[in-house]
Amino acid sequence: MQEIRVRFAPSPTGPLHIGGARSALFNYLFAKANGGKLILRVEDTDIERSSKESEENIMESLRWLGIDWDEGPDKGGPYGPYRQTERLSIYHGLTNKLLSEGKAYYCYCTEEELEAQRQAFSEKGELPRYNGQCYNLTSQEKETYESKGRKPVVRFHVPVNKEIVINDLVRGDVVFESDGIGDYVIVKSDGLPTYNYAVVVDDALMRISHVIRAEEHLSNTPRQILLYEALGFSLPYFAHISLILGKDRSKMSKRHGATSVVQYSELGYLPEAVVNFLALLGWSPGGEEEIMSIKRITEQFSLDRVAKSPAVFDMDKLRWINGIYIRQSSKEKVAEMILPFLMKAGLVSDNLSSQEKKWVELISVALQEHLATASEIVEHMDILVGEDIIIESQEAMAILQDDTFPSVIQLFKEKLAALRVLNPEDIKPLLKEITKELKLGGKQVYMPIRISLTGRMHGPELNYIIPILGKELIKIRIESTAKQAGINIV
Repeated sequence: MQEIRVRFAPSPTGPLHIGGARSALFNYLFAKANGGKLILRVEDTDIERSSKESEENIMESLRWLGIDWDEGPDKGGPYGPYRQTERLSIYHGLTNKLLSEGKAYYCYCTEEELEAQRQAFSEKGELPRYNGQCYNLTSQEKETYESKGRKPVVRFHVPVNKEIVINDLVRGDVVFESDGIGDYVIVKSDGLPTYNYAVVVDDALMRISHVIRAEEHLSNTPRQILLYEALGFSLPYFAHISLILGKDRSKMSKRHGATSVVQYSELGYLPEAVVNFLALLGWSPGGEEEIMSIKRITEQFSLDRVAKSPAVFDMDKLRWINGIYIRQSSKEKVAEMILPFLMKAGLVSDNLSSQEKKWVELISVALQEHLATASEIVEHMDILVGEDIIIESQEAMAILQDDTFPSVIQLFKEKLAALRVLNPEDIKPLLKEITKELKLGGKQVYMPIRISLTGRMHGPELNYIIPILGKELIKIRIESTAKQAGINIV
């Protein structure tokens, strides 16, 4: 039985894009579901744009998502090197083989000559392609071009009248005609291989069994199949997964949400939630289940449940999924998540005191149910910090102006003063005592206290708000809201 080997092969020219992360995830899931291996290969032949910083960012983003690999530039393996710039001698040797067999040739055409060829095909209503002008150059013609300083590229000679069939595991059979392709460049004038050439050599020599990648690579596949055949390599299985579109059905861009994985990390999304969301972009578990761990997804993952149609990136759904994961998290984890954002906002010091640590833990419990992302914590903090609050509506103002308000707030102040330490577990009994002693309904007690402390009619539980605010701030806020309502509080 063939060993399952898949790969994720990013170009280190920027941070890991959300589409690339989805491709990496699908490869990872397929490998794990079938007892196979995931290989990380860095396609860094774009020398000017590639950087070690981008390579590290991509690796760190994959690790953050929980996607690990079995072989790669950092781990090594039996089929390395795993960076294309370290494999140039391999490409060079195979290029010489193709040249010697007449399957490839040197092309000295200038950009102006190539443009003239494209125009000629366009005028005839045909697809622009290379016309094979340099295929039969004599040695003397080559020498003449080189004496003029022309540096050749290497073109692959495409067989004529050949039907190329891609047995795609997602899309079924896809057929291309070789006559519409034209001889294409496999080695650039600087000696570096093109994408279509290097990817074939690497996938074949690294024994990749399944090439799972984005639909946009489907048009490259016939060129790659021709190279597999010319080099005598066995074909892998191909599976082209759908494009990711924004909600307006246009190509995913910044206006649809953050485009890189690191941005989601910085916005306070949980990696488990992002993985869950990405898995559902173009794949279905076959039921109604939507909140799934990566273990659960792996158990159900198969390529026959990958959709052909484009996947829609719905930011609202990602926020919903992330909110569920936050609510399912421990209070310690939520506190850890919100802490960097509180620090950045200057609400806690960089070196937490024990008192600040307890305060952050209280906030995490109080607001856990209200967060879709950890970064939203700052938006909610206006009700928990500062002396100045504004009563949000006339309805809220009317509640403070009710005849029962002075007695409720006075008894609340007295009972609060009697507590040496404010703990959440002590607040609910305190509030119940007020309702019992004043013979009032819960709403007649809880609502005026909430409004007097926050200015709002809804929000986190009072038994958390009160310890977070503390006695001094509570006193100031009660006086402030009472004054706004025109009430004298002793």
